[in-house]
Amino acid sequence: MQLVGMLDSPYVRRVAITMKLLGLPFEHRNLSVFRDFDAFRAINPAVKAPTLVCDDGTVLMDSTLVVDYLETLVPPEKRLMPAGGDDRREALRLIGLALAAADKCVTLVYERDKRPADKRHEPWFERSLGQALASFAALEEAAGRASPWLMGERFNAADVAVAVAWRFSQFYHAELVPAWKHPMLARYSMAAEARPEFASTPLD
Repeated sequence: MQLVGMLDSPYVRRVAITMKLLGLPFEHRNLSVFRDFDAFRAINPAVKAPTLVCDDGTVLMDSTLVVDYLETLVPPEKRLMPAGGDDRREALRLIGLALAAADKCVTLVYERDKRPADKRHEPWFERSLGQALASFAALEEAAGRASPWLMGERFNAADVAVAVAWRFSQFYHAELVPAWKHPMLARYSMAAEARPEFASTPLD
């Protein structure tokens, strides 16, 4: 399998770390949707990261859909997503918050770094920041209950999504999403980032 996209995307990094945790071998093609648009389009005309090229050539995209597929490739005992019940619902809640935070942090990058200064709309920037902060506030509460991970002893899909979203926020928006206001998330993130699957998949 080939994973296409850059690791400075929280979505690409989420998939790469998931594949390592699941023990699925893959080739990483470090293509940018900006700088390598034509090369990316040759693989996936939608030019969406992450893109997963399956062994038979099938192209999948969107991190949640890709992760859902990857889970089917391993035995149930190796899967990162709880199978059902309250545990699955809680994992979905945490992943939803993490993806909301990541989405809004990506929006802030585009607004600040990609949009011409005279085209920026400050109320939209502030609204997006508020949504990111609200999501991280909920995740801070969850991280405060971590023992040692968000849902107990076993590191799961929610841990991947939350840790990746927080790392992205600190790489790009440390001044807007200060760690001192999120001490539980910061401590939790340090533990997650120390895992070999994360350390070998750096954002920077």
